[in-house]
Amino acid sequence: MSPGAGTGGVSDAADDLGRRLREERYYADAGLLTAIQLALALGRPLFLEGEPGVGKTEVGNVLARVLGRELVRLQCYEGLDAAQALYEWNYPKQLLAMRAAEAGGADIGDVYDELFLLERPLLRAVRSSAAVLLLVDEIDRSDSEFEAFLLEFLGDFQITIPELGTLRAAQPPVVVITSNRTREVHDALKRRCLYHWIPLPEPDRERAIIRARAPGVEEAAAGALVDAVNAIRALPLLKRPGIAESIDWAQGAAVLAAGGDPWPVALRRALGLLVKDEEDLARVESHAQEVFGARD
Repeated sequence: MSPGAGTGGVSDAADDLGRRLREERYYADAGLLTAIQLALALGRPLFLEGEPGVGKTEVGNVLARVLGRELVRLQCYEGLDAAQALYEWNYPKQLLAMRAAEAGGADIGDVYDELFLLERPLLRAVRSSAAVLLLVDEIDRSDSEFEAFLLEFLGDFQITIPELGTLRAAQPPVVVITSNRTREVHDALKRRCLYHWIPLPEPDRERAIIRARAPGVEEAAAGALVDAVNAIRALPLLKRPGIAESIDWAQGAAVLAAGGDPWPVALRRALGLLVKDEEDLARVESHAQEVFGARD
């Protein structure tokens, strides 16, 4: 196959993927489309980093729908350990079964049966009879020990339960891992994955996202909102608003505009949907003229 033909094939597949994502109201740029396409083609976990609110988690949600896969989500947090991510035995249910058997004079039987197993996300991803997309969300919130465990799990997609043996996934799940980069994730995990940084969207794409996610917002209003968002992001804020906050802001401003507020007034009144820190709010208000135009 010639280089041109190969490039065209990947490009065509990425274009088709982009169309299917847009049908789900997700507007990915060319870099993200290529990353998704390669991760799927190579069977690699897709590791997504970026500021909060740029759409990392939504990639997993939307991609599951596009691929027709069951979504299994593991939300990471400080102190998460392997047992909480894998499985636990339902000890109260086991105890009740033992008491019921003793009361009836029956054989207690095997209390380490799958009937008494509490599935956690990783075991569910392995045992599911359907094709699965595993979303490991905010891996940077977990501890480095859990990272090491996850790396081992991603190697063979199998889980060993001492009482039951080793369980393997019927087919490897598609894996999406996200990080807000609140801490550095170990290189060993990143090397196992296809890495992509999701930036804040350029204005044209953000306008398209706003129109798709806030249908009541007209083209001119979406343009004014995106201009205001980018002016706010240029300020020295403690936390820059992401696209998720932009969508919330558009939806809230649309409600106020429908009630009779002019659009600039609606944007200012709904500012708490975009900026979530007192100091940042004060800083935006101090630059209100350059953000919103002339004061009303």
